[in-house]
Amino acid sequence: MPSLTPKKNLSILVHILGWIMLCVVLLILSPLSWRMGEVALPVQFWWKQIFLISLLITIFYTNSGVIVPRILLKGKNYLYILVILAGAVLFYLMIVYFEQFSLYSEKMHQVFNPDRPFNPNKRWVPGDVFQLLLYLISIGLSTSVSLVEKWQKDEAIRRELDRQRIDTELSYLKAQINPHFFFNTLNNIYALTNLDVSKAQEALLKLSRMMRYVLYENQKNETLLSKEVKFIEDYMELMKMRLSHKVKLNIQIDEPKDDLVIAPMLFLPFLENCFKHGISSQQESEILIKMEIMGETVFFETKNHIFPINPDSPEAKENGIGLVNTKRRLSLLYPEKHRLKFGKDESTNQYWVNLTINLA
Repeated sequence: MPSLTPKKNLSILVHILGWIMLCVVLLILSPLSWRMGEVALPVQFWWKQIFLISLLITIFYTNSGVIVPRILLKGKNYLYILVILAGAVLFYLMIVYFEQFSLYSEKMHQVFNPDRPFNPNKRWVPGDVFQLLLYLISIGLSTSVSLVEKWQKDEAIRRELDRQRIDTELSYLKAQINPHFFFNTLNNIYALTNLDVSKAQEALLKLSRMMRYVLYENQKNETLLSKEVKFIEDYMELMKMRLSHKVKLNIQIDEPKDDLVIAPMLFLPFLENCFKHGISSQQESEILIKMEIMGETVFFETKNHIFPINPDSPEAKENGIGLVNTKRRLSLLYPEKHRLKFGKDESTNQYWVNLTINLA
């Protein structure tokens, strides 16, 4: 048995209040204003009002729950119009037969026109028009309600599909980033084993600590910015082990507040590009890595020289998947909340990246 959620309870309450308002305004207050104090309306009038209200409620929910979903929403527009017209005829005939059965017309004539003879074949046209207008209002409102509910359901399904698609895509993107990170870092440690075994061992220890972050934090949608900054610092310490005195590191990273959260490993591809393209064993170079934190906004900047890499190395065969994936992750995770700019300064032969993220 389905449970009643607060949203469902609210919908039921709105329906009940709507019908109460209709009954009070159209079918009770208006008749009571007729010659108040001069005539007493017969009991047949109130029986007809109850019958009319019941009929309108039946029409409302039959149309919204059966006719609209099974005919109109199936694209059978002409059939829907025919059904509504047939319903109007049936509605009118039921009102006529009820009035004849309950002697409604005769009793109302005796109250309002006691000095005139009663003609059972003569009907009050304004009353019939008013009742048909009530039918059309009930049909119009129920059709609108049904279409709005259908739109809301479709929108909820679309949002759920979008959420599932985004979750799947993000998982795929993160799965691509992890091997990319492993590949570059292990290449660095492999190069160190030929130069300094003790440094290579120390690098492996740092790498193991970083891998804990990758394995545990990267599986989450968000992590503390302080943990992300610690990961960045460990990564840069690992990269320093392979740098010569010709490379100058300019690192400026603010201490983040404890309550700021961010998607994990967003900055890593930019750092990788700095160390992949911005160092040379023969020429002097400088790498700038800067992170400013103002309130809930993070300003991240990198700048590095561009040196050609060995075309035979595995790095030369990569297609920049880390940067492409990061751009896609930013567009999915922080739509309208981030700004990413990057390019090459031809005058200085430097590549720069500016990233701003609003974490609010």
